[in-house]
Amino acid sequence: MNLEKVIFAFFSILALTLNFGFFIGELDDPAHHNGYELFAALVVSLIATIMKFGDRAHIGALLLATSLVADLQLVAAALVWGFTLYVMDAPLDATTIASIVSLSGGALLANLTSVLLLVVETVTFRR
Repeated sequence: MNLEKVIFAFFSILALTLNFGFFIGELDDPAHHNGYELFAALVVSLIATIMKFGDRAHIGALLLATSLVADLQLVAAALVWGFTLYVMDAPLDATTIASIVSLSGGALLANLTSVLLLVVETVTFRR
């Protein structure tokens, strides 16, 4: 068993599950979406992206691209959250949280694609 592949898969799947945990719930209800979970999803997604650098295979490029998309979506969601709370000094209303959750949904789709590519790569691997 290759420990590097295990850690790589662990962070990819953890990024997906944390993102899903933040995404699930009523779209416009701020009580259903925890800021710490969004932060954790972003940090783990960035770690997973860093781990994908250096893979020279074509599938590695696709995995990196999906991670970069997820990172971009999660960074945008965190920026909207932070801008609303700390720059505009306004509470999270239904419209703002819906935008944040929608951005997280895009990241969720990118993370799901990444994990599916990882599974395809694993299934097609020949010893």
